[in-house]
Amino acid sequence: MPITKEVAVFPAEMKRSAYKMVINGEPVDAAGGETFHVYNPATGEAIATVPKADYADVDRAVEAARHAFEHGKWRRYPVGKRARVLNKIASIMRSRFDALVEMEILNTGKTIETAKGQVMQAIEDFEFFAGAIVGHRGAVNHVPGQFFNYTQKEPVGVAAQIIPWNYPLMMAAWKIAPAIAAGCSVVVKPASLTPITAILLAEICHEAGVPAGVVNVITGPGAKIGSYLAKHEGVDKIAFTGETSTGKEIMANASETLKRVTLELGGKSPNLVFQDADLDAAVNGALYGIFYNTGQSCEARSRIFLQEDIYDAFMEKFVAKTKKLVLGDPFSPASHIGAIISKEQLETIHRYVEEAKQAGATIVTGGKPAKVEGFENGYWYEPTIITNVTNDSKIAQEEIFGPVVVVMPFKEEKEAVKLANATKYGLASSIWAKDQGLIKRVTDGIQAGIVMVNSPFSAFPGTPFGGYKQSGFGRELSFECLDLYSETKSVLTYAGAKPLNPFQL
Repeated sequence: MPITKEVAVFPAEMKRSAYKMVINGEPVDAAGGETFHVYNPATGEAIATVPKADYADVDRAVEAARHAFEHGKWRRYPVGKRARVLNKIASIMRSRFDALVEMEILNTGKTIETAKGQVMQAIEDFEFFAGAIVGHRGAVNHVPGQFFNYTQKEPVGVAAQIIPWNYPLMMAAWKIAPAIAAGCSVVVKPASLTPITAILLAEICHEAGVPAGVVNVITGPGAKIGSYLAKHEGVDKIAFTGETSTGKEIMANASETLKRVTLELGGKSPNLVFQDADLDAAVNGALYGIFYNTGQSCEARSRIFLQEDIYDAFMEKFVAKTKKLVLGDPFSPASHIGAIISKEQLETIHRYVEEAKQAGATIVTGGKPAKVEGFENGYWYEPTIITNVTNDSKIAQEEIFGPVVVVMPFKEEKEAVKLANATKYGLASSIWAKDQGLIKRVTDGIQAGIVMVNSPFSAFPGTPFGGYKQSGFGRELSFECLDLYSETKSVLTYAGAKPLNPFQL
């Protein structure tokens, strides 16, 4: 497939009634002509249509990415030139910050302050990897005798990237930025619920000077398209963020062609509060740790463990502040909690809560769908605190992906670590304490890829993000991520004066 042109022309208006896929630098419809609606979860209303891709569209996108990788010049650009293009992407995103925030809110129902933070991090991701790629190089190794060895980094090839619905633009940036910085071509498959900003990002990439075929976006059903991408012989690597069971399927499908795989999966992350903690800071951090992004976060701290001596004092403050959280217009700065992504997800959340009640748990506050004035047809759920559960109960072990937290007491340090680790997941964790020795011991003991100490924030550009156990493997957002999109080639050269004659013949 020939590369069409260096800079594609896309619609100037970001808010549209219909969007197209981006394949080989062009806005395209699905080959079969099918479309589907995407919705605003805050209102339940359809906001746009997008193409419904089929296998033929995947083949088109992979062929475009393959041609761009093998015959195009992107991977042959000096790293400084690629870095300039990534910085240009960031610059264009900054100039359209408000429009990107608006589209992210309309397609996800998240609050404006939440959306602003995530769009800003998406911008900073491109800026970070523009700098990181300049320092991403091989090494010279000492070898015996008259030999010289060096390594060089080369792009892995065509990467398929499957994006979740909870952070549509930010997660797309997490994946696209390091991949194209390393010189790869990508086929991006955003979640069917939230494809709009990924499409807009691909358009911006081309406007900034990314050649046609390097960044392709296809939209359609994840179970069908994602599975086909994972098996596709034209794809060299797959990066997936989503729930663990789907990650297992992706990994199994990718094994057919021995693709490189990066998986950032589910979590049931613990929040440990010790008796010497700054109680107000711990309460505020716990509030953010579970209710940020309406609890729809893989690293949400959905299990709170409180040392017995401070249990009552913490709960009094935590419950009072939870009741003050405002569910409302996502565009209002006064709103703390946004909408649930879909009716199906709302029903899933409520089913977990009802099953916990039936098993004897106590619903301290919340526990039911919410009615929000002016948004009666949207999908909303009350911030929910649950107690009187055991750590091995379903509500404490399975990822709910909503504004629901369980709270349990513990007596001493070793018990806290044991409880924190008693899950199949190992993505994130929080520790609240002042004793530095205790903090170091607990940090060393927790089986998680991310440990937050006296802070609820889990990730900034440059900090590795990923998990242990069934939370996946590989690290995103950091310098290490470039290695996930690179091959290391070892070059061994003999530099002796006399020719080698190993067999002495």
